[in-house]
Amino acid sequence: MLSKTLTFEEVKKHNKDGDLWIVIDSKVFDLSKFADLHPGGPNVLYAEGVAGKDATETFFGLHRHEVLLRPQYARLQIGVIEGEVENVKVPTPGSLSKVPYAEPSWLSEGFFSPYYSNNHRTFQKAIRKFFEEVVRPEAVKCEENGKRISQEVVDKMSDLEIIAMRLGPGKHLRGRTLMDGTVKPEEFDYFHELILNTELARFGTRGFVDGMLNGAVIGLPPIWNYGSKELQAKVVPEVLSGKKYLALAISEAFAGSDVSGLQTTAVRDGDHWIVTGTKKWITNGTFADYFTTGCKTEKGLTVLLIERGEGVSTKPIKTAYSSTAGTAYVTFDKVRVPVGNTLGEIGNGLSVILSNFNHERWMVTGCSVGAQRVIVEECLKWANQRIVFGKPLTSQAVIRNKLGKMITRIEACQNWLEIVTHQMNNMTYNEMSSKMAGQIGLLKQFVSRCGRETAEDATQIFGGRALTVTGMGKLVENYHRTSGFDAILAGAEDVLGDLGVRQAMKRMPKDALL
Repeated sequence: MLSKTLTFEEVKKHNKDGDLWIVIDSKVFDLSKFADLHPGGPNVLYAEGVAGKDATETFFGLHRHEVLLRPQYARLQIGVIEGEVENVKVPTPGSLSKVPYAEPSWLSEGFFSPYYSNNHRTFQKAIRKFFEEVVRPEAVKCEENGKRISQEVVDKMSDLEIIAMRLGPGKHLRGRTLMDGTVKPEEFDYFHELILNTELARFGTRGFVDGMLNGAVIGLPPIWNYGSKELQAKVVPEVLSGKKYLALAISEAFAGSDVSGLQTTAVRDGDHWIVTGTKKWITNGTFADYFTTGCKTEKGLTVLLIERGEGVSTKPIKTAYSSTAGTAYVTFDKVRVPVGNTLGEIGNGLSVILSNFNHERWMVTGCSVGAQRVIVEECLKWANQRIVFGKPLTSQAVIRNKLGKMITRIEACQNWLEIVTHQMNNMTYNEMSSKMAGQIGLLKQFVSRCGRETAEDATQIFGGRALTVTGMGKLVENYHRTSGFDAILAGAEDVLGDLGVRQAMKRMPKDALL
């Protein structure tokens, strides 16, 4: 902060003398050389009635606060107004938002929750601080340039065991130091993992969320649940350390939700399988070293771990979100795969795949809730600061109605998600498989539909700004463009809704009659 203190009278005098000084949130900026930065034409701040005056309201009607922090603009600051203090401050990494409903109730001052302990709070603060300081800059950069997450950031996540923690509680955490000792492996539960999932989705970078090694999250459990000890000893440490990348290769152009309709074949040839076929929409596929792959064999559906090598090729698929996710079209051209890479029994592949779906769908749902809450915060801020017809946007009843619906949806999503998470914490793996498939399916359907409705409402609140990939509405634009992914990935909405009802029908008592 510059030490030069000025009065409004001095600012006005300099403008009369030909300078171009403005005041934004108690800071004084000299825009005399602003045209050098924007040679294409004059800026709105040149307008008569703004120069030489307090332009705070005008500025925040046009720009995000982060603009003032960019070096090319920060260097234009020449001082501060005497007796005034800065109102809009840079949030401290790890801090909580004071905007109503910007945080789940358990993180809001004066509210309580039966689910979270002090350790969860300490963990959340540490995770948010790390994500904001280390991951956010990478997320923003990768979302824009489409490149995969850098090895440097992957190594930093691995050092804190974030990759391992994203796979949930379990034996794989034994002996590991989680977040520099913030939580012990035996204390880590699904609420810790839920915190991870919601926090990593707060950047408005949906493609990067999947690019942040989601392939490992959904592709590794079949290996440690069904792979041989030799295979586990080789692959699991490589993936959890971030040295090797993994993708789950199930979906095909021929079969999406209909897993039993897969066309990729594996034919036995002595101690090897010969795998031929294609996979489509494979997350992290462009940079994966291993593929947990569903194949059709003579005895039925079988899951194999295929290492990238001769006969394996990938090419990127352009989708609505960033290429940083590594979405790929994968071709297996007579690939020789050791029989020892078979996951589970031959012909029992459907059970291997289905056993993994509950956690994957729950994970996608947690990320979706985290992203949706950020949009609610964005809309509350914008509606409060945006002036239309001389009044804040919130003076319009139609806007308050939209905000009310958005808040209702996110709170409903959060509470149902926490109830399901609590059940997961208190059930065995087999109990979860038996009882929670329908619940999680219906939950994911509900959350993704709420997300789409919130995306539409947010777009109306932001107007034209919601249509540009940069600027005031950039988070809303990204969310509106990509929130539909949550309705498809890990199971389409309608399929999951049907699953939930079918699971309920199986449990209907025979004497349940009107």
